[in-house]
Amino acid sequence: MQHRILIVDDHLVVREGLKLLIETSDKYVIVGEAENGRMAIDLVEKLKPDVILMDLYMPVMSGLEAIKEIRRTNPEIPIVILTTYNEDQLMMEGIEAGAKGYLLKDTGIDTLFESIDSAIRGETLLQPEITERIQNYKTKLRKEQSKAKIMLTPREMTILQAVAHGSTSREIAYDIGIAERTVKSKLTSIYNKLGVDSRTEAVAVAIQSGIIHL
Repeated sequence: MQHRILIVDDHLVVREGLKLLIETSDKYVIVGEAENGRMAIDLVEKLKPDVILMDLYMPVMSGLEAIKEIRRTNPEIPIVILTTYNEDQLMMEGIEAGAKGYLLKDTGIDTLFESIDSAIRGETLLQPEITERIQNYKTKLRKEQSKAKIMLTPREMTILQAVAHGSTSREIAYDIGIAERTVKSKLTSIYNKLGVDSRTEAVAVAIQSGIIHL
């Protein structure tokens, strides 16, 4: 029984090259090709492949967006990222989105086949250097989040938490017993520390960084 593969890449020459390489093995057959994430989603519904090889940066819809949508509608179909983008954040986002592997396009054919087979078995296979880079990136993020928490004073944390719950400057001033102008001054300090320009941005960055929780 041959495993059915869908290739998603916006470059025709890449798709053709992958097809030639993959079909040197009688274990696999290419059942479809897509040049963007939107087309991939449509083909997944029609073809129900055994595994998807997904590029990341593509027109119309990116690979990351497509992975999230396919995982939502067809979670049983494994996806292996195959890209030229050697970026730590992309690696982490791709794996967290549900990809079963992250390969660079200079990966050897044996590693590619191993990743495809592993994905079909429902396993996540990452090369040791990629696993290490993802772990290092997560450690770096945690350190940055800790720094952000240290940057804000307890009073600023209280004000930001109140802003996150929809309180106005006047309401905050009344609740904690300070002047409204002091609240506004503290908000300006919070904006500067978080690198934002508004209440909405401050709350979004604070939640994303783990500084506050709703």
